[in-house]
Amino acid sequence: MSKADITFIKNCREILSDGVWDTDCEVRPRWEDGTPAHTIKKFGIVNRYNLKEEFPILTIRRTYLKSAIDEILWIWQKKSNNIKDLSSHIWDQWADENGSIGKAYGYQLGVKHKYREGEFDQVDRVLYDLKNNPQSRRIITNIYNHADLSEMGLYPCAYSMTFNVSGNTLNGILNQRSQDMLAANNWNVVQYSVLLMMFAQVSGLEAGELVHVIADAHIYDRHVPVIEEIISNTPYDAPEFVMDKSITDFYSFTKDSFSLKDYKFHEFTKKIPIAI
Repeated sequence: MSKADITFIKNCREILSDGVWDTDCEVRPRWEDGTPAHTIKKFGIVNRYNLKEEFPILTIRRTYLKSAIDEILWIWQKKSNNIKDLSSHIWDQWADENGSIGKAYGYQLGVKHKYREGEFDQVDRVLYDLKNNPQSRRIITNIYNHADLSEMGLYPCAYSMTFNVSGNTLNGILNQRSQDMLAANNWNVVQYSVLLMMFAQVSGLEAGELVHVIADAHIYDRHVPVIEEIISNTPYDAPEFVMDKSITDFYSFTKDSFSLKDYKFHEFTKKIPIAI
């Protein structure tokens, strides 16, 4: 039985049973028809995923591995803020007529900063420290740049990663200000698990724990019956995660460098409405 399923089901049940509704509040998000998109939420969810034990992907509903990886590479490897560099259409509603999402996500990771050791962008600084100063307690990325928020198509949701090496094990903490549990929870868990594993492999380390800290974990009103249906499914065992072990350069990974073996999941074909 997949531990990611157990965690997700527990989170959703806690939100639905003990969460707080915002139906009496003015809210920013809207459904496609203009109706306010209200949520039931829980504050401060913290989940731990041990990547040495199993790969944390849902089986009670399919998570599309290569699409998730394509997006994380778009942000962290290409450092792009243009949807023309992305294979999927998940960012279309936040892009301008030229395809730009403004000074958001990949843009922030690609900005170079001066350090004692030289000039690096945030990704290259992480790679440098993991190889040259792995015991540092300062290996952090942050894309929630207040100076540029007004020029972002969407404020960053998953905004900060803290990397920490213990012995030969690379662990990470993902900080997220807001989480749409149905549309994005396992998607982000899969993405940042893979990111941690990529960084570990090219740095000669072993991937350990991903700790996921969510400030506002919520379920949208129109998602409640969908969530209830999904969490009623019986989990399968987690699949085996396969990564090309020959790659030693972070920038050489592609979405085809990864696959799943024996991935069993419950089919889910309903279209999920997304609040904007």
